Amino acid sequence: VPQGPSMDASKKVDLKIIIIGALGVGKTSLLHQYVHKTFYEDYRTTLGASILTKVLAVDSTPLKLQIWDTGGQERFRSMVSTFYKGSDGCMLAFDVTDRESFEALDNWRDDFLDKVIPREQDFPMVVLGNKIDLSDRQVPKETASAWCKDKDIPYFEVSAKNNINVAEAFETLAKQALSTYKGIFESYLTDSIKLSPHDKPKQSCC
Repeated sequence: VPQGPSMDASKKVDLKIIIIGALGVGKTSLLHQYVHKTFYEDYRTTLGASILTKVLAVDSTPLKLQIWDTGGQERFRSMVSTFYKGSDGCMLAFDVTDRESFEALDNWRDDFLDKVIPREQDFPMVVLGNKIDLSDRQVPKETASAWCKDKDIPYFEVSAKNNINVAEAFETLAKQALSTYKGIFESYLTDSIKLSPHDKPKQSCC
């Protein structure tokens, strides 16, 4: 199949996205729902990290997302933080039925931003409040929205089980990451082509 200009393979951009958050908030399920369109109900804890890839087009740019799923156990925190390096976008996840997982967001976000160099306040990031399909909610939407608004991070209420808002959240992060990537790339190009002005040629007198 000939590729149209909208999917020029030579322009494909690889982006690394990482999903972090407390144990049991459904990070693996969110990822499987997005990548495989299935609800993954396996309760084994992710040890370290596993990687899934998804190819999509954002604003006619073909993207290959390399999505890193990380373990949320406290004892793996230092190991997980070694996977942050080189990330283009970060997804912070919590469980709306688990107040502690929401309260842990500050720590996860700070830990991530401390390890990502150069530290950019506007690093591409989204927050996902998962498990909105459950009735025993502990974190009101207003509370989570206010936390995100204060930090200028988009907030999505999602359900990995019922596939609510999952693709929208990933695609919003992909768009942010792509525009940041393009911005860095363009400023790099601009810097590398700034030539020093030549000395004015000496005027020869007649």
